[in-house]
This record gives sequence, C-alpha cells and structure tokens, in this order.
Amino acid sequence: MLRERLIAMYDAQLRGDPEMYDAPTVTTIGPVLVGTFPVRRRCFVTYPPFAMAGSEVDDLIEEVIAHAVADRCVDHIKWKLREHDPVPELLQLLREHGFIVDETETVLAGRVEDVIECDPGVPDGYTTERAVTELALRQAERLAGQVFGDSPQRIREQEDELIERCRDAPESFEMWLARDAEGSVACSGRVDFVDGTDFAGLWGGACDRAHRGRGLYRALVGQRARSAQARGKRYIQVDCSEDSRPILERAGLIPITSVTAAIWNCDPKTSHVG
Repeated sequence: MLRERLIAMYDAQLRGDPEMYDAPTVTTIGPVLVGTFPVRRRCFVTYPPFAMAGSEVDDLIEEVIAHAVADRCVDHIKWKLREHDPVPELLQLLREHGFIVDETETVLAGRVEDVIECDPGVPDGYTTERAVTELALRQAERLAGQVFGDSPQRIREQEDELIERCRDAPESFEMWLARDAEGSVACSGRVDFVDGTDFAGLWGGACDRAHRGRGLYRALVGQRARSAQARGKRYIQVDCSEDSRPILERAGLIPITSVTAAIWNCDPKTSHVG
C-alpha cells in the first residue's frame, strides 16, 4: 500500500542527518543526533528508528540533558518523537525527566503529481509570487510568525535565520506568498528541497484569518508542488496541525504517522529532572 511505502521512505530518507542540514553543530549521542542552534538557544534531538528499553533509555535521556546543560548557548531542548517508532515508553520517560509535551502534529505525504492534480488554482482577486527579495522574504516569514502567535522578538529571529539561509544556500528552498488586491501578504509557505532524497518538504504554511476559506492555502500547496516537480522531487511531506490536515488531505496528501515535540527547559529554577 502507498501509506506503508511512504512510511518506509520517510524513515529511510528524511530522518536523522537530513533534519540537521542547517544545524551549526551536530553531536551523536548513542542512537540520537543532537543539533545545537545558538540563535534559537536550542538543542534539537532527532534520530532514525531505533530500539531500546528500560534503563538504557533513562541513561540516554540523562546524557542528552547533560550535553545541553553544559552548553551556555542553549536554554532548552526540543525532542521529536514519532508515533510509529519502536520505543513506546520514550514519551513517558521524557515526562519523568521533566520534559513538557508540546503539540502533536500529523505527518502527511504523497505523490507530487497527485497534489498538482488537486490544485484548484489561485482565487480571483489574488496573485502569487515567489519571494526573492529580502523584503518579500521577511514579509512572508512575518505573516507566518504572526499567525502562529510568536513574539515580535521570535519573529525577527526567524526572519534573520531565513535571510541568512537564503544567502548561504539559496537553492535549498523557495518561499511563496499570495497577495491581495492591495498588495498585502495574505498567505505564505516554504518548500524545502531535501538533498539526496525523493522528497520536498512543505513548511510554515500560514494564512491571515481575514483571507481564510478562499483557497489560498491550497493554491500555495499546489504551487510548491510544481516547484518540487521542477526540481525532480517525486513526493511531498508535511507536518501539520489539525486545522491544516483536512485542507492537505483534499490537496492529495495522506496521513502516515504523527510527531510530538517534548520540551525541556535548561533553567534549573524551572526544570524538573528526576
């Protein structure tokens, strides 16, 4: 079945090293990779599927925490878990070590041609464009930050990271946006072209509340799928909220697993290490 094939490809091509493409430093601790992002003051933990149980998992978690605490550039850890992984007790053990469970998102994937076939086109009164100037990139990223409720400081940091990435690796992604008749950004989204894989990833899709329900989100999904096809990618992958999931399923993608983030704060006054 397509779902099983997509899960196998997702595990083989998109997990581990491909997730660390923009990490300034990466440390291997047992079966996991820990990327350090000084601008975000974050350690990001991810890994290909692995099997482990009991005290070994406890020891692994403690080693990751010790690594983060020793780094003065880090103030929190984000640990990414997948529903289908063979370590079912990991989430509970992370909780016991003081991690706070954050959002759970659905992972959807599908064939590029299926997504393009489902594209309804750009609604009347709007235009789409690829963001190629610093101003347009900042406008697109700012909209996403505002829709997701980020602080002004966090939005500025994300804008700066995107501009730096554009300078260092301009061919690694495209940012697309939709404007209304007055030229304001109404919707935006990024597509990443994952080197050495058959996949493109959709990230940051956001639509201003005043412009929802008109097909803009789906139009940008279709546009990004065409960009992926032009780059030789055969499949699309996206982590999404429950709000976005129905739209993406209508756009030709299918759910294959879910991801959950667990957060640990390195401030000893607010962390609860067991």
